[in-house]
Amino acid sequence: MAHCSFVPQQRNSKPDMNHRLPAEWEPQSAVQFTFPHAETDWVDILDEVLPCFVEAIEIISQHEKVLVVCKNKIEVKTLLHNAVQENLILVECPSNDTWARDHGGITILENGHPVILDFVFNGWGLKFPANLDNLITGRLHAQGVFKVPLRHGGLALEGGALESDGAGTLMTTTECLLSPNRNPHLSKAEVEGKLKDLFGLEQVLWLHHGYLAGDDTDSHIDTLARFCSPDTIAYVQCTDPQDEHFSALQAMEKELQSFTTLSGKPYYLIPLPMAEACYAEDGQRLPATYANFLIINGAVLVPTYNVPQDTLALAQLKIAFPQHQIIGLNCRALIEQHGSLHCITMQFPVGVI
Repeated sequence: MAHCSFVPQQRNSKPDMNHRLPAEWEPQSAVQFTFPHAETDWVDILDEVLPCFVEAIEIISQHEKVLVVCKNKIEVKTLLHNAVQENLILVECPSNDTWARDHGGITILENGHPVILDFVFNGWGLKFPANLDNLITGRLHAQGVFKVPLRHGGLALEGGALESDGAGTLMTTTECLLSPNRNPHLSKAEVEGKLKDLFGLEQVLWLHHGYLAGDDTDSHIDTLARFCSPDTIAYVQCTDPQDEHFSALQAMEKELQSFTTLSGKPYYLIPLPMAEACYAEDGQRLPATYANFLIINGAVLVPTYNVPQDTLALAQLKIAFPQHQIIGLNCRALIEQHGSLHCITMQFPVGVI
């Protein structure tokens, strides 16, 4: 790490914008989970993955409310007996799977007031069934869970594909947003124009390189590079020429080095280690990434994988978030279904719940 005396730009400074996509570090009212059950792909390892969901919910409930979409409230409430009960909101709703980041509503602020945008979730470009998950946000709104208006976003779009600094800059990947199975009728310029209109953006930073083996999302940005403050990006770095990711992530690193803030300054880049390779029983490499952290009120939850690089990842994110508590959470079971901690959550700003 270069110049460790670095102090991130203040996260509460933001311009006066009529509508914008808030940064994840801004004050939150709640985090959503969609709880796994026996009719999801988790059925064979439910006993392994449930403790990860339970621990994450227990931790977050100490900081803010947790919205848990589930099949059976009584069963889930029993599992969550150690959580802060007054901060739990359990709502029964049918679901295909558990990836709240991608089927959850995306909140914008219009003149400071939250509005939820409900985009089409089509199973990451028609890869998996998503008919029930696509309806969850609308059903929650119809049940009065959200205190704010809901509008349809008009695109096939997932939360994991979007990284906002809260001040007019969005970071994303061409691999995902230009996928032919999401919005094939739109060119890159048209997609960018719609993003700018929807989220009040002044610039979109497109990554053309970077991927993780075992990823089903077409390279979601939240597995690769994340804003930590308006002038700071944490990203997955690969320094091993023998690793299959080496060329792609080296190219991504060079792209990140070329990016500038709206004021024309290069970003302060904080490299996160490439986790030691983790494999499924069938020999497929799994997408173990430290970039899939979750920022909540006063803390950052960081996925760990029981590998030597866990310690360095936590230390690097402490540099990025010096005022936050850094909490490691074992997510080895989550990557068996090709996602991690950020993927199973969706935060909502103050005023939504």
